[in-house]
Amino acid sequence: MVVLLTKRKIAVFRVSDMTTMMRITALVMMFSAVAGAQAGEAVSREQIKGLDEQVQDIKSDVLAISTELMQLEEKLIHPSGTQVSLFLAVAKDHKVRLDAVDVRIDGVDATHHLYTHKELEALQSGGVQRLYTGNLRSGEHVLEVTLTGKTAGNAAWRESATWRFTKEEGPRLVELTLADGAGSDAIRFKAL
Repeated sequence: MVVLLTKRKIAVFRVSDMTTMMRITALVMMFSAVAGAQAGEAVSREQIKGLDEQVQDIKSDVLAISTELMQLEEKLIHPSGTQVSLFLAVAKDHKVRLDAVDVRIDGVDATHHLYTHKELEALQSGGVQRLYTGNLRSGEHVLEVTLTGKTAGNAAWRESATWRFTKEEGPRLVELTLADGAGSDAIRFKAL
């Protein structure tokens, strides 16, 4: 039950849930704040400008802290000693329109990506895409890549390749290049 007192009358409401109660409380607080502001001194433009500058400074500080936290999180989640990154490039003479890529490492799904028209244009113009960044222990690993798309004649196209590599201490970068050809010649792996 909520009782509201005003200068002229008393209003009594029965509140059935907490959400309604919170809304009523917020309204009462807002009206109290407005009444208090009207009763107090008028705020000058200089005071408002000073508050605005303080808010902008706080926003800048929060953004800087957020950036620093993201960098620290990246170092914590993907320490350089166990990090593996996989990049994709498309050879200039490649005639197939790439639709999707699936990556498995040691039999476990690592990433799946569907391509947009703009991403395909960037790859065909010589761009390189980071497909995956993750952690792997040192030792032998198997990288499986499956690419799907359409040929120039609009026929379905699918190529898969497997690459065995040894992960040593320190970061490992792997580039896979999609080139014209069939089977093992269509997808080329290169350790960077």
